Order: sequence, then structure tokens, then C-alpha cells
Amino acid sequence: MDGPGSAKGPRVPPDYPPKTPPPPKRPAEAPRPKARSGAEPDADLLPAPHGARPATRDRVRMTVRNRRAASWTLPGDRWTSAKAAARVVAAVRGWGYAHPGDDVLDRSTTLLVGAALADGGRRISVHVADQDDLLLIVALSHRAGPAPDDEALLTRIAAVTGTAGCGSDAAADGRRVWALLDTRPRPCAYGDDGAVPPPRWG
Repeated sequence: MDGPGSAKGPRVPPDYPPKTPPPPKRPAEAPRPKARSGAEPDADLLPAPHGARPATRDRVRMTVRNRRAASWTLPGDRWTSAKAAARVVAAVRGWGYAHPGDDVLDRSTTLLVGAALADGGRRISVHVADQDDLLLIVALSHRAGPAPDDEALLTRIAAVTGTAGCGSDAAADGRRVWALLDTRPRPCAYGDDGAVPPPRWG
């Protein structure tokens, strides 16, 4: 046996191949998230229904079907009633309606806009739409607050020729006053202007 001071010789590799580790039985994968107790499964982990479209963040646009509509925002001054009436008449005639007459559209719009202006807002908006032989005219005051007593106003609006309905309510963006006008011509009674009596036989 050599002493501690003796030098060791070079190492000789073994005469048998080194032992290699066996391959894993299945490839390693990241741990799956565990659902919390009582929680519903994540919708992203659920399979999508067959033929389903992925959700998008596109903004949904409002679509108005089976009717035409026009609207204007006008300043709250003394000329607004005349401007609004002229625009309503032009829109209704542009849609091909011969009735109601210009005087009816002017009178109804003037009453509606006058009510909106009475609320004292800096601006108002006027909206007109058609459906089922009716015209809807709405005036919005854009001034929040309790709606005043409108009985006298609604009585005047309802008295306009061809008015099928009217109303008023208070919304979050101000008072709304509206009227429904019939676009069908009214039958003339005998003796009215333009009425022709039936011929007499005998």
C-alpha cells in the first residue's frame, strides 16, 4: 500500500458503457389550473359550440327599420319654432306625404317646440318619424327637471286637425312633448270648402 505522499497514476476509463437514464413515460406539461371550490368553470376553457362565431368588440349600431326619421338640434331662441316647422314640413314632403297640410304641420310643431322652449334650456331637439300612415313629431327640451302641468297644452295640441294622439313626459335629458298626426286625407263633408255634392237624378 502506497503512502500518502505517493503520486497516483492517470485514471483509466471503465471497460463497460455508462448507464443511461430511462426515457420519461410521457412528456412533461404545465400544471392545469384548478377550479376553486364552488366556482363555475372558466368560459375560455369550455369548448365552443359547433358553428359558433367568436365574440368581437365591434360597437353595435342602432338600426331603425320600417320607418324614416329625421332630427335636428336647434338653439333655444325665438326663431327656433319657425325653423323647426319649416324643416318638419320639408322632411314630410320629401317622404311623399301630401297630408297633413303645411298649416297643420306648422301648428303642431310650433306648439311642441314652444313647450320645449318654455323650459328655458339653451338648446332643444326636434324629431320626426313615420310609420303605419302616422307621423310622430317630438320636441325635447334637454333640461332636466319635473314636468309642468301640461293639460292645457295637450288640449291645444289635440285640437289641431288630424291629431291622432299626443302626450308629454319627463325624461333624464329633459321634457318630451309629442304628437301623432294622421297622414290619410280626411273625408270632406258636404258644404265644406272643396266638397262636391252628389248629382241629383230625376
